[in-house]
Amino acid sequence: MKDFEFYNPVKIVFGREQLAKLPEQIAAGTKVMLLYGGGSIKRNGVYKEITRALKDYELFEFGGIEPNPSYETCMRAVEAVAETGSGFLLAAGGGSVIDAAKFIAAAAVYKKGDPWDILSKMEPVEEALPLGTVLTLPATGSEMNKNSVMSRKSTNEKFAFSSPAVFPRFSLLLPEAAASLPPEQVANGVVDAFIHVTEQYVTYPVNAVLQDRMAEAVLLTLVEEGPKAVEDPSSYGPMSNLMWSATMALNGLLSCGVPGDWSVHAIGHELTALHNIDHARTLAIVQPGIWEVLIEQKIEKLVQYGERVWGITDGTPEQRAHAAINATTDLFESLGVKTRLSDYGVGSDTIETIAKRFEERKWVAIGDRRLTTPDVVREALKRRI
Repeated sequence: MKDFEFYNPVKIVFGREQLAKLPEQIAAGTKVMLLYGGGSIKRNGVYKEITRALKDYELFEFGGIEPNPSYETCMRAVEAVAETGSGFLLAAGGGSVIDAAKFIAAAAVYKKGDPWDILSKMEPVEEALPLGTVLTLPATGSEMNKNSVMSRKSTNEKFAFSSPAVFPRFSLLLPEAAASLPPEQVANGVVDAFIHVTEQYVTYPVNAVLQDRMAEAVLLTLVEEGPKAVEDPSSYGPMSNLMWSATMALNGLLSCGVPGDWSVHAIGHELTALHNIDHARTLAIVQPGIWEVLIEQKIEKLVQYGERVWGITDGTPEQRAHAAINATTDLFESLGVKTRLSDYGVGSDTIETIAKRFEERKWVAIGDRRLTTPDVVREALKRRI
């Protein structure tokens, strides 16, 4: 097992009728900026409950944060925070709104120049406004981590940043609020959480026995409960298990003592930036291709994954690894998540654009053992046309 440090200060409040506890989480007299997306929180009743719970607070709001939140929209929110003197950000919705809140919290107090440098130049974030979240859509795990991913429309770029300064102070997880979600959004959440786990698990062995078992537990839960939640988002049991699995997938526990890959995310971000494909769907496209190209290097963990998650025990190690890859794509397809570039109208010209972007940024080798070169990117995507 690798050496590690683990820190996660996020308070989780999970379950039914939890919004009544919201005032307990925010100091009295605080000016609060409520951030949300396209208005789903108004349709599902969460907005009404939040405003009722915070009736004794000075509450401002900023809506319209997009899926794959944009730098441009977030900078308008930064202006709104300054104009209102808001001292606390409350993000209500899914991972996009929460990611946006983290960037807004950092950008609002950033004094070193252009806040875009936080993303494009990886300038460190040392301070941020405090924030909390109300989660209504299981997927990204952003409600319990220090990570954020942002897009810039003007340049068709998508980057991530990470800082302990943007850990939420608390997150209220509301499975009931996800009851009205379209099945395709729930399916995206299953895939997103699944690949968050595999990016930390299907790497190479380091004798991290407990971490492997924990990762497998999350994957098995997603395999068993994810399709049920997609079929009926209002079914509280499957949705609650999906929501907690998505949180556990990326709250830092699974990464303790193990290598992480994240090359699938890096490539997927480019597909979103260039073609506005849902984040989870880009991952479903890229993951099988990366595994196929790097099958020799990842074969030990692919075989273990196939046996422990899918029950694959017959054949040579290579045959078992291929069967595990196929089982993964079959799961995604069964949820209605297509796994090929052609399913989204993306042609081979995009492959070269992405590979050249990696070269221009000097991302000459990324992944768990720096195996994902621009040529590996090219080959992985060619296999997914």
